[in-house]
This record gives sequence, C-alpha cells and structure tokens, in this order.
Amino acid sequence: MKRLIRIFINHIPRKWIQPAARLVMPAVGIFYAGRNVRCPICRHAYRKFMPYGYVHSRENALCPHCLSLERHRLLWLYLKNETGFFHKPCRLLHIAPERCFIRHFKKLLGDDYFTADLESPWAKIKMDVQHIPFGENTFDVIFCNHLLEHVADDRLAMREMFRVLRPGGWGVMLSPVTAGKKETYEDPSITAPQARLKAYGQSDHLREYGEDYPDRLAGAGFHVQTVDYAKMLPAQDVRRFGLRSEMIYVARKS
Repeated sequence: MKRLIRIFINHIPRKWIQPAARLVMPAVGIFYAGRNVRCPICRHAYRKFMPYGYVHSRENALCPHCLSLERHRLLWLYLKNETGFFHKPCRLLHIAPERCFIRHFKKLLGDDYFTADLESPWAKIKMDVQHIPFGENTFDVIFCNHLLEHVADDRLAMREMFRVLRPGGWGVMLSPVTAGKKETYEDPSITAPQARLKAYGQSDHLREYGEDYPDRLAGAGFHVQTVDYAKMLPAQDVRRFGLRSEMIYVARKS
C-alpha cells in the first residue's frame, strides 16, 4: 500500500490526484475499519489512518474519507479550540484550498469564502499568489498552507497576502520547515525535478525552508506567532486524531 501511494502521488499530476483519490479512497477505507482513530474534520473513525508520503511514507497519516493529513487535523483543532474562526463572521481567502476543509468553510461563510489557486480543481478563482487580483485590505483571514515552497518568488507572495489582508486580520501560512536548519536553502539554477528532489526533498519544491521562515513572513510586514500545537494537546488526543508535531505559523497584520 505504501509503495502504491508513493507511485500514485509522484506520477499523477497534482490537479488530478485529489479528484481521483476522492473516488477511490472511501472504498479503500473499508479495509481500515475500526475505531482506534477518528478524523475531527469528517468524524469518521478507523482502525488507523492510511500511510502517505512523496518519498518516505508516514504511517497513520491520511484519512480515507476526507483525505485530511496530520497537519489538516491539527489545524482544524487549533482553529476550533484556540480561535474564534468558527464563531465570528469573516471574509476568508483560502489559497490552494484543501479538499477536506472546503465544504465546512463554505457552509460556515457562504459568499464570504473565496477559494483560489493556479491549478487546483477545487479553486473557484484561478490566481497566481504572486499577483492576487484583489484590492488592499479585502480579507479578514487568509489560509495558505504548503504552497509557498512551490512559488518562484515567495517573498512577493507574502507581500501580496499582507497587502490584501485587512488591519487586524490574521492568517495561517504553514510550510514544511526543516528542524535544526537555520537558513532557508534555495538555488534558482536547480531546475531538473530529480535535482530538486535531491536538494529540497521533493521534485516540485523550489526551496527548503529553515528556521528563518517566520522571519521571511515578518519581512512582508506580518507579526508572526509560532505555535507547536500538538505539544499543547493531551497525548490521548494526539493518538486518537493521528497528529504529529508541525509548527503552525499565525501571521497577523496590525
């Protein structure tokens, strides 16, 4: 199963992966029947979650029903427990929208929910994050997760998100950050997929973020809070929801 999933996600274009997985995975979930883990987003329970990973498969990672990963479940719990997101009306720009969130956010926010991406089949607005087609101070909240490592000029994208966020607004901007690596590594001369895989750990990444990632966000104007939320939860919740430690970067605009 691990090998099949790696082949699937490494050789099928990203824009086709989620629609195909949406059709196939619920049937696969029958083989994971049980009640040891539960997805807090779709509330389906399983013996364990499915493995997932582009290079090295992580055990207990992918929810067969809504396709949430550990970071999605962690973010959902953070939003629910630590913010007023589900109770206070807002205008949300969701860049590179995760399928597991879309139905819930649309039901919550209605016409104030905007999904945007250059390629995603789920996005209503086709948009390059380096050139956001909205005016200044348009949105109360922005979600942009695991996208900036794919963007040619990530600093420009960060400035664009800052520009369209209203004063007092906030965003969650997760990116994979290598623990212990002080500075982000990027080399524009590395263009071949296999060379990028070797340099950055994934063939479609353009950089490997280091612990200076919050500083890059701050350079765009944000006040950044780094939250290791998995460590704030009871151990039984970490096990039950299939979580792992991943920093949540909360970016605010004064």
